[in-house]
Amino acid sequence: MAQHKKRLNFAMIGSGFMGRAHSNALRQAGCFFDIPYELKLKVLCARNLEAVENFAAQWGWEEAQTEWQSVVARKDIDVVDICTPNHMHAPIAIAAAQAGKMVLCEKPLAMNFAEAVGMAEAARNVPNGVWFNYRRVPAIAFAKQLVDRGKVGQPYHYRATYLQSWGADPAVANAWRFRQAEAGSGALGDLLSHSLDLALLLNGPIAEISSLQRTFVPNREVDDAVLLLARFASGSVGTFEATRFATGCLNRNYFEIHGSRGALRFNLEDMNRLEVFDCNDAAEIQGSHNVLVTGADHPYTSHFWPPGHIIGYEHTFIATLVDFLESLAKGDSFHPNFADAAEVQKLLDAVESSARSKSWTSVAAFAEGSTVKS
Repeated sequence: MAQHKKRLNFAMIGSGFMGRAHSNALRQAGCFFDIPYELKLKVLCARNLEAVENFAAQWGWEEAQTEWQSVVARKDIDVVDICTPNHMHAPIAIAAAQAGKMVLCEKPLAMNFAEAVGMAEAARNVPNGVWFNYRRVPAIAFAKQLVDRGKVGQPYHYRATYLQSWGADPAVANAWRFRQAEAGSGALGDLLSHSLDLALLLNGPIAEISSLQRTFVPNREVDDAVLLLARFASGSVGTFEATRFATGCLNRNYFEIHGSRGALRFNLEDMNRLEVFDCNDAAEIQGSHNVLVTGADHPYTSHFWPPGHIIGYEHTFIATLVDFLESLAKGDSFHPNFADAAEVQKLLDAVESSARSKSWTSVAAFAEGSTVKS
């Protein structure tokens, strides 16, 4: 007889692109992993009643609602999952945390660092997490293992680009992601936040930055592109570029790390592979090894398909959710949580400050007076 599992009732606020990704993860997590809870898709909430009812029917949500305030206050809701435009993250997350709910939130966490600090403080006493899903790409999780094993050695260079091209498409000119009041920023929060989260994970804290931002479309309210130089606390240096105007690039989330013992290179557009260079190889065979990260000894992959059978974008959300559930069952903190995401938000604000002043900005000095307690 199967062991009875505690049920977690989920409410999801928002029914767009991320709503689909999260709904799929909620439905699929227990199919691939032996998760410690029974998941109930209890309530879906979005502004347009007809649209939310159609979405709920398609993805198996039990109820459809339009008022998020009443949803987060419900006693039968355990977890609130936020998939709204950025300007709604803080009010929903804070209200949910104050109601004693567990809170999951899309990235970027907030509109600015001060708002992120408030969210992290509000959620200190409830389990919380942020959907920086690329941490759970098996090749990236494997890269983290290699870094921790010392395969890269002392890091020298960290390079990251996140390149998309859809920003020039007139058909999406009125999307909420281009409106300052709803998005807060453009490529900065949408794309660079992912790159900075991975840099903090793989290469450690960033001490100082110098940046520039550019908007190519006249009268557009947010940045289309952002570039920066970074000095890491480790002594390594970094370059970052995020843009929605990289013609020919659909979703190229790319990084490479060069160190004293080796190098790593990853491109999301070929997400099942990690390039690994090991200085310990004999000189006559030295070169980058193109590793297919789908084997039984690689992170997460044994739960999906046999080695060589590649996985996709949607599996990163499944793995993120499973890690959150397993952390919850053990009583551990999940990462990245709100405090982690606030550190990313601090960097995003520092990037904007540096771009305005056209000078190097100390991250610690920029955030002095605002701290986040883990």
